[in-house]
Amino acid sequence: MHPDAAGIDVGSAISDVVGVTGQKILRAIVAGERDPQELASYRDFRIKADEQEIAKSLQGNWRAEHLFALKQALDAFDFCGAQLAECDAQMQRCLRALHTHERSPAKANKRSTNRNAPKFDVRDHLYKVAGVDLTRIDGIDVSTALVVLSEIGPDLSRFPSVKHFASWLGLCPGTKISGGKVLGAASKRSANRAAQALKLAAAALRSSKSALGAYHRRMLARMDKPRAVTATVHKLARLVYVMMTRGEEFVDHGQLYYEQRYKERVDRHLTLRARQLGMELVPAALAA
Repeated sequence: MHPDAAGIDVGSAISDVVGVTGQKILRAIVAGERDPQELASYRDFRIKADEQEIAKSLQGNWRAEHLFALKQALDAFDFCGAQLAECDAQMQRCLRALHTHERSPAKANKRSTNRNAPKFDVRDHLYKVAGVDLTRIDGIDVSTALVVLSEIGPDLSRFPSVKHFASWLGLCPGTKISGGKVLGAASKRSANRAAQALKLAAAALRSSKSALGAYHRRMLARMDKPRAVTATVHKLARLVYVMMTRGEEFVDHGQLYYEQRYKERVDRHLTLRARQLGMELVPAALAA
């Protein structure tokens, strides 16, 4: 949908023309309204631009061919919206048929901002299918959880262990060996849609203040981005497997908890290594 289809530049004041304000203004134009001040009065309080800025962007030539193109764009937008609503209704019916649990999940701590997500409570349906709330895992929203569950199903008994599950996702190192020499250990390319969804979730953890976010940033500091993403996806896959096979809920302990645990592991390994070499670690404060 082109905001300048009627010779106006509303996109310079309203960045999202499919939002509340943009839709009210464009539909009013198609209905015959031409007064910039009247159109600007449809401004929603959440829009940063004031009415004067919006009115200035609505100075147009109102040529007939542009108005016709705008009407066609709105009709196409409404048609796509109707088709998506029909898909949501069918998806909801299919999910309802797969319910195996009666309870509903606890109230979510985070709100989904994905405007492309279905318009019904997908989280509640997924919980009643799987028995656990995968969206509690940082980086996994309802759309990602929907893709993962649709690919793996609610029963993971066909995977004897988490290693088998990770291998099916294509996350395990390869074994390219010739003449007894390892030529490469990169994971194989995979068209697995569950793995692709988890990769997007892992990449979104880069700025997360959670323990998983801290883990992903540490992997990025140690290796290149593709390998770091794969390592994080492997961790997400293990969490998904444990939750669905044991029925346990995921609890995020936070970034500081992860950093403290990492420091304790490093201290423990250094202390053990020092003992093997016949030495003893002494804290810097005591050494001074």
